[in-house]
Amino acid sequence: MKKFFAMMLALVMTMSLAACGGSGSSGSSAPAAPAASAPASSAAASAPEEGKVYSVCNLVNGNLGDKSFFDSAAAGLEQLKADGRIEVNTIEMGGTDEDKPTWLSTLYEVSESGEYDLIICGTYQMPDYLKEVATQYPDQMYLIYDDTTYVGENSNVVNMSFKQNDLGYLMGVFAAGMTTDTSIANVNPEPVLGFVGGVDSPVINDFLYGFILGAQSVNPDVKIDTRYTNDYVDTAIAKEYGLSMINDNKCDMIWGVAGNAGNGAAEAALETGKGWFLGVDSDQEQTLSADLAAITLTSGLKNIGDGLIWFFDEWDAGRTYWGQEINLGIAEGGVGLVTDKNFDKYASADVKAAVAAAQEDILSGKITVPSAIGDTSGAVEALRDSVRP
Repeated sequence: MKKFFAMMLALVMTMSLAACGGSGSSGSSAPAAPAASAPASSAAASAPEEGKVYSVCNLVNGNLGDKSFFDSAAAGLEQLKADGRIEVNTIEMGGTDEDKPTWLSTLYEVSESGEYDLIICGTYQMPDYLKEVATQYPDQMYLIYDDTTYVGENSNVVNMSFKQNDLGYLMGVFAAGMTTDTSIANVNPEPVLGFVGGVDSPVINDFLYGFILGAQSVNPDVKIDTRYTNDYVDTAIAKEYGLSMINDNKCDMIWGVAGNAGNGAAEAALETGKGWFLGVDSDQEQTLSADLAAITLTSGLKNIGDGLIWFFDEWDAGRTYWGQEINLGIAEGGVGLVTDKNFDKYASADVKAAVAAAQEDILSGKITVPSAIGDTSGAVEALRDSVRP
């Protein structure tokens, strides 16, 4: 009976989501403000269970092979399995519109089974489904990554988010250091950067906030041309923006923070031969075609897998975060930069040192990067407008 009920609800939920629309793999239309990385003192403490092997279900609302969020999560879970800490059942539910009705029914089925200590899902497409099912199964524990929509509304759900603002700051320091180094091919002396975002939303602007401030820490006169694709798949509009940034505003470094759409900016840099691309979420030098990878200087990383390993480390230590948000940054391995390959090849010693120093300053607390998430002052929008070319 529950399976029939779940299938009917799945159809209703799919229609509802289609009506409301979604953001993108790195965005959320109205996420709650993130907490700081939860210290042990703020976590619910319980005695760790010696030698506990957790039973985990990893629900993928898409397919493995994305070389991004889903693969990162799976890699972290596979490492935990190899270390003898978990048993994991990964279920690929498909990512097409036709697959969406099964997301809710599958979530109901694995919850009803009672087989799992933890059920994991992720991204902006899942919170409504999870909210419903977690309410029906209050004794089942869940973790959702890269979403903060319903933080605190279910005491059996952990929301795992990431410090995009800190990541953005490091990327800004790097890009501002590179944009006037004319010893590098395709770099002009103008201090102009580009930012192609997905949806104009708090999470995307969290990347941007840090990016601008990091760049200004290197060069107060830097200009940043910011544009939004308003989705995460339209590479054509991102390419159009990239061409305009490069040809009209002499931009030579573009950070694509728009999922697959952002790769259109890489195409613009390649076509013009006048710029470089900066990737996001995963190491895009490993995911793009060879010619696009060659003009990708680095990528800002969201390390879902490392975040999951951190979570189980905490759980084993008796520190739990049910009903809370955990916001992972550099210290927890949640975010970082790719520092091998093109970064190592092209960045000067001074640029590398500046990035390393910025990272240490964030870790020590010397630098506190403000967040766009939860900010209602309009500060990031004002800053964005003030640095346009």
